[in-house]
Amino acid sequence: MNTDLFIKEKEYFIHTYNRIPIDLAYGEGVHLIDRKGNRYLDFFSGLGVNALGYSHPLIVKAVSDQISKFGHLSNYFLTDIQVEFSEKLLKYSKMSKVFLSNSGTEAVEAAIKLIRKKFGPDKKIFSLSNAFHGRTYGALSLTANDNYRTPFLPLLPNIHQIAFNNIQDLTANIGINTAAVFVEFIQGEGGINMVSEEFVNELKNLRKKFDFILVSDCIQCGIGRTGKAFSHDYYDFEPDIILSAKAIGGGLPLGAMLVNNALSDEFAPGDHGTTFGGNPVSCAAGNVVLSEVFEHGLVHEVKMNGDYLIRQLLELKNMYPDHIKEVRGRGFMIGVDFYYECANIVTKLRDRKIFANCTNKTVLRLLPPLIMEKNDIDFFLYNLHESIKEADKK
Repeated sequence: MNTDLFIKEKEYFIHTYNRIPIDLAYGEGVHLIDRKGNRYLDFFSGLGVNALGYSHPLIVKAVSDQISKFGHLSNYFLTDIQVEFSEKLLKYSKMSKVFLSNSGTEAVEAAIKLIRKKFGPDKKIFSLSNAFHGRTYGALSLTANDNYRTPFLPLLPNIHQIAFNNIQDLTANIGINTAAVFVEFIQGEGGINMVSEEFVNELKNLRKKFDFILVSDCIQCGIGRTGKAFSHDYYDFEPDIILSAKAIGGGLPLGAMLVNNALSDEFAPGDHGTTFGGNPVSCAAGNVVLSEVFEHGLVHEVKMNGDYLIRQLLELKNMYPDHIKEVRGRGFMIGVDFYYECANIVTKLRDRKIFANCTNKTVLRLLPPLIMEKNDIDFFLYNLHESIKEADKK
């Protein structure tokens, strides 16, 4: 480890991250390589960002070609690459129009503004318990985690939480005074929790009755990560707004708020904007991601390989019932819930040259690049098995 680098980090940076003490040099495919030449298999993928892994030749070419033309233009100008990217995104999301942002939390903020403009300040907006929608003030108001929220109170008014998968709480809260409900159909930061069919069916019934907006937050669980285009596709559900980011920029900053036809004219010029959102270089990279995932069949490989990984993890659970409580998820968005805090498992995996992370204290979260293949999965499974065995000895 380059200790000088981490000394400078403490000197220069506001301390908002617990850094992983490894000095990385470059990435290649599904691996990250440190300055000593050690290769780490990546089940982190920049927290679900690097869908096509590292140094993907088509992304490198697309970015290089675009930046040689221009790296940035004001959104007062329209670019062909923005239009091409947006056309694909709308096609595979089945939505009507898009607002391009830099990130997921900015897409959330755009959705809150649109909802407030349509319904005014008095109607209620809901998210679900254990939800994570971002860290800016509007997004944080939706995020149901007191550790993130408490130091920054008060947050936006008239935003409340409904207990996750609790139909009784849902029906008790939703009514004529409801403006919108934000849902992660698979919660990411909250621990890879999946919304139940029964809960979704009741949401459908209530939306039909009270005509509120349903926002599907697919920032982490979209763009093929779950083995379908978006996580709500597993429920035969058509949201009014889809929020997307992370994977769609191919490693570059890009987010999107996608709306249905009924909301497509809600914003007028001046109501919302962004300096860098829809940056042409990011759109060029995103274009490659959408082509590979949807047009070249990568989403189907994710479904196949993800099913294999889940089956093997369930076998591991049967081998270690005192360690693994539950295996949850779909595609390449999987959580292994332990009976104890899993930070030690993360460290043991890192010692074995595998990156993963622990979320919600006990859940080993697996978000590999979508290009990961079976031999890499088997390498991970072997080393997870060995890491649990080591933990079992102590």
